[in-house]
Amino acid sequence: MASKTNETPVSTDAVPWHADVPESVVDVGCRIRDVLTYSSTYLVFIAMIEVLTVHIVLSIPPNPAPIVVGLVTFAVYAGDRIADAADDEVSSPERSAFVTRHRTLLSVLTAITYGLAIALSLTGGPLALAITLLPGGFWILYASDWLPSLGSYFKRLKRVLIVNSTIVASAWAIAVVGLPLAFAEASVTPLAAVVFVYFLVDTFVNTEIPNVRDVEADEAVGVSTLPVVFGVRRTRHILYGLDLALVAFVVAALSLGILPAAAAAAILVGLGYALVLAWFVGRNAAPGRLAIAGEAKHLVVFALLLVFTTGI
Repeated sequence: MASKTNETPVSTDAVPWHADVPESVVDVGCRIRDVLTYSSTYLVFIAMIEVLTVHIVLSIPPNPAPIVVGLVTFAVYAGDRIADAADDEVSSPERSAFVTRHRTLLSVLTAITYGLAIALSLTGGPLALAITLLPGGFWILYASDWLPSLGSYFKRLKRVLIVNSTIVASAWAIAVVGLPLAFAEASVTPLAAVVFVYFLVDTFVNTEIPNVRDVEADEAVGVSTLPVVFGVRRTRHILYGLDLALVAFVVAALSLGILPAAAAAAILVGLGYALVLAWFVGRNAAPGRLAIAGEAKHLVVFALLLVFTTGI
């Protein structure tokens, strides 16, 4: 819903690393990269990894939740990028051009993937269906022009400070943690609550990182984000604070015996990774790559969790 990952290429006189690679191969690679990033397909893979992380930490047997979350992720993010294609012409011209060029195909795929997600969720019962529908409902509140149509006192929630990122984080956390539990008909335990808070705060941080690059564009269209309101330096400090608060929360959950040591260790390494990324906020010439690095943190956590729990 808010991930913005492409960027203006940085000019350089250095010889490109692919100078010796056939041009046709480079062209195919660039096309694959564009599809994965501009259509948000790479986020599908990361979302599924997050759900599998929940499966391991909560000891939930395999179920369709990762597939459903992946399908919903594609539908919601692709739909958001279609809706914002015009606004993205300033901050993300390459992505805007890609989405505009493939608008019809992306629209069809958005409908098909969300339809498949709903159909699959029906096998998990009413709660699984409700959680599957929730991200779509959140997206309507977040990005559509429905609220402004009610009057001048209402505006797109995407333009409201903190509310915009909180909606994104809530939709992710509820889907990633709630859907595996719903399919398994498992109860919400203190451990599940800890995992939910982790994904909620972590996703909020990841949502604000790409906003640093988009300050001018967001100001132009009236979107209030942390960098727009507080500036880049204070935003960096706020992200430090949120990550450190999450570290304290995880340590407290570990000391109380709620969070297993293996999960706590993997998450704490991931939060160390997040603190390093936060240092680069506003100091990095490639903010789009920084945003992708933030989202890819969950791959690190998942890999460590596998090593700590299975010895792979």
